[in-house]
Amino acid sequence: MGKGGAPIILEASSQGEALVAYPKEVRESLIGYCNDGHSVREAQKKFGISKSTASLWSRAANGSRRKSSPHPVKYPEKTVRLAIGLAYGSNGFTLTEVAHMLGISAPTVCSWKRRYVDGGIMEIPEIPPEEVANAVGTDLEGLGEEQLKAMVRELELKNAALEETVNASEGGSIDGLTNAEKALAVDALVPRFGVTDSLRAMRMASSSYYYIKAAKAAPDKYTEARAAVAEEFETAKRRRGYRYIRMRLRARENPITLSGKVVRRLMAEEGCVVAYGKRKRRYSSYAGEISKAPENLVRRDFRASGPNRLWLTDITEFHIDAGKACLSPMIDCFDGFPVAWTIGTSPNAELVNEMLGDACRKLADDERPVIHSDRGAHYRWPGWIALCERNGLVRSMSAKGCSPDNSACEGFFGRLKNEFFYYNDWGKVSIEGFMEELDTYMHYYAEEREKESLGWLSPLRYRKSLGIAA
Repeated sequence: MGKGGAPIILEASSQGEALVAYPKEVRESLIGYCNDGHSVREAQKKFGISKSTASLWSRAANGSRRKSSPHPVKYPEKTVRLAIGLAYGSNGFTLTEVAHMLGISAPTVCSWKRRYVDGGIMEIPEIPPEEVANAVGTDLEGLGEEQLKAMVRELELKNAALEETVNASEGGSIDGLTNAEKALAVDALVPRFGVTDSLRAMRMASSSYYYIKAAKAAPDKYTEARAAVAEEFETAKRRRGYRYIRMRLRARENPITLSGKVVRRLMAEEGCVVAYGKRKRRYSSYAGEISKAPENLVRRDFRASGPNRLWLTDITEFHIDAGKACLSPMIDCFDGFPVAWTIGTSPNAELVNEMLGDACRKLADDERPVIHSDRGAHYRWPGWIALCERNGLVRSMSAKGCSPDNSACEGFFGRLKNEFFYYNDWGKVSIEGFMEELDTYMHYYAEEREKESLGWLSPLRYRKSLGIAA
């Protein structure tokens, strides 16, 4: 029995320490303290006993002495929220620091995050500054002057790191920054806190930091290539993409050989971006079932083994301030060569019949191409049908309202408008002047515009290389 007749509890730690006598009241008080929501660490400090003994009593009171059993302490919701907010919110504290401030183990905080945040029960809370101050203040008792100075400096570092994070990502978290953004933040912190502490605050490896600094200090190995990319892009009137620019770099007097990925990056960095217009509702020439439509012989297979075997046609319109212009081309699927075209101000039968007549005059006696179109009225009038029969052309038509059935011709119109029409100022151009410029572009497309699919030759030069054009 102890003093005053109090019963004595003899306990020893798991490390084999000497037996220690505790009054029964101490044990009961500790168990009640833990059951009220306090941690074993807090109970250890309050009652002045070893952590192992406090843990042993708490587990025994809850029916288990196994270390693997769930922790019996039920923490208040406020404590859980505070721990998760400090450790995973924007306050910048580490798990170790949060565990030290609140007297909770770091694995416990991790477990709460998995259970409540990852489980979708709560979002990571933002802890107000006054709650952060209270949480930090709970650990100030008994600290010496040097320890207090170190803590103040650490808080200043964290606050400065958060300010740099906000400046870099408009309120995002440190983990959401790129290494380049973190490096800029570290540079801003170094004059006040030094490299080591600044890297720790920004959660950045020193190797990554010094790699980025060395890369910035190194001369740009693409200086010459950048100038060449911008020059070729302007020469192409800002119309051609990275594949064409890459080919032109290799074809220079002093060739520059770069991968497509590097050329894309340099073009983006130099502002060499091709502007593509959104497609507007296309003109429709459908006027009902004027005559019986022929079968779709092409079935979206636009390949041709030789010239003048498969032709495609359609009409597209251009609207400028001065009026409307219409283009009616005949495209050869063999190489995309525009066999013939007409330009006018009205999408009428005369426009398409004249174009078809020009195309047929370029055929040899034994050439009988399939001519594929949509179901526009011009391709179903007697005049068009008579021209096709007279020249032995085989008619083919898309399904009603199905533009993919003539997608190769649609693709030609898309390239033409992106390179020639969109993002050019036609406000002061007359309709006659516009049609002249359009005719000039069509000649350029046939004779000079290089295509990757033709080995970077224009359609006409490609035909000359095969000996099928004079």
